Amino acid sequence: MESVSFPLTAKFAHPRSFPTRFFPAVHVMASSYRNRFPYRPLPQSYSLPWMPSTYYKTAALKTTLAPFSKSSQGITAGEKLPSIYDRTTVFTQYTPEDWYKSNQTNYKQAETSQKNAERLMVDTSLLIDDKYQQTRKTQVESTKNLGVRANDIAFWKSELCHELDEMIGETNALSDVKSRLERALTESEAPLQVAQECLLHREKRMGIDLVHDDVEKQLFAEVDVIRSCQEKMQQFLEKAKGQLESNWAAQHKLEKDLANKQVAHWIDDKCHHLMNSSQGIGYYRGVEQIDATVSVPESWTKFTSNNILLSQSERATSAKMRDDIENLLVSTANEMWQQFNTVNIAFTNRIAETTDAKRKLQAHLGKTLHEIFQIERSIENIKKAIRDQGPPLKVAQTRLDERTRRPNMELCRDTAQLRLVNEVHDINETVQTLQQQLRDSEVTLQTLVHAKSVLQHDLAIKVNSLFIDQEKCMGMRKSFPSATRLL
Repeated sequence: MESVSFPLTAKFAHPRSFPTRFFPAVHVMASSYRNRFPYRPLPQSYSLPWMPSTYYKTAALKTTLAPFSKSSQGITAGEKLPSIYDRTTVFTQYTPEDWYKSNQTNYKQAETSQKNAERLMVDTSLLIDDKYQQTRKTQVESTKNLGVRANDIAFWKSELCHELDEMIGETNALSDVKSRLERALTESEAPLQVAQECLLHREKRMGIDLVHDDVEKQLFAEVDVIRSCQEKMQQFLEKAKGQLESNWAAQHKLEKDLANKQVAHWIDDKCHHLMNSSQGIGYYRGVEQIDATVSVPESWTKFTSNNILLSQSERATSAKMRDDIENLLVSTANEMWQQFNTVNIAFTNRIAETTDAKRKLQAHLGKTLHEIFQIERSIENIKKAIRDQGPPLKVAQTRLDERTRRPNMELCRDTAQLRLVNEVHDINETVQTLQQQLRDSEVTLQTLVHAKSVLQHDLAIKVNSLFIDQEKCMGMRKSFPSATRLL
């Protein structure tokens, strides 16, 4: 057998230590390890199981295990493990070619960095000159635009004044519609409370009448409709509040922009008339390093134009919202009124169904009582028939008992004997049949009695349901808040 081993790869490598769990030692002396096969990772084709834990369990129970294979007996560890000093080379990581390539790469990187630095210095010089010219150009353009700004400010001032007047009127109109919507939202609480009370009353139904019928579905639908209408009203109310805030915000922007335009017009007009020979000019050291501007001519024009456009957009949105609120008030009133009528129709149909069921229950209860009376009479007849089978059975059994006293050969199994035995069996079968019929009749009687109690209980349930639907619920639903109040 070829020894199972592997070559060592370094001087400091040493054979793997013997695991303590693999072969438990039976003695502390070295002699206890003689003729033992050293530990090596074995392929699964050897005699050992592929699961190490299986071998561990076996080794733990029987500590003097045989070698791994018969062919391994007599092979010492020295013959299997080559010495670590037999290798003639050391384990290195790089080759001379790798060392040469690394040096060349470093040279190229250094040359690239030097060229990039030279190019950066040239670009920096050009950038400085370009920025200097750009700064002078900006200063000249700002001086030229001072005269144009004064006229532009006067134009936008007039536009702001006109838009401000329009916004104030629209805000007042939206406030009036919002107040109407709040009143309609308050009025919708009454029908919602009626529908919820009807649902609470119908929870007091008993037994099988606690059914999710069309009335309950329509009541839930009515609650959903009213809540949906309330949610729509609340949403539009919140939108109206938000729109009012938007209107006020746009109005505030117009007022603030108008005030700023007045101050800016005075300042720019003054700056436009300043000359080199004007009084009051002087040096302000470091002022050229402070950029206090927040806009350019285009953004300045766009800012005021956006304020006016925003105000116009908010006015258009506000006007559309007023129309939507008017339509909402009409649609929600009609929707709640239609659902109110649908629930009432469902109540009427359900009351008719319950009344019909009550009538049928009363009819079945009368028939059940009649059947109970008949089955009780039948039970009495069966009991009498069982009692009537007693005397014939006594006669037959007495005859058989007397015939057992016949002497010797007279104990003949004759025709009379056979007929008496058959007579006893026939009477017993008759009695058993009658008793089974009696038991069936008694079971039927119990079933009828149970059916009677069920019918009486169900009849009481129907009476209770009629009282709830007809008296309590429909009594509350005789009136509905008028559409004019909702509108």
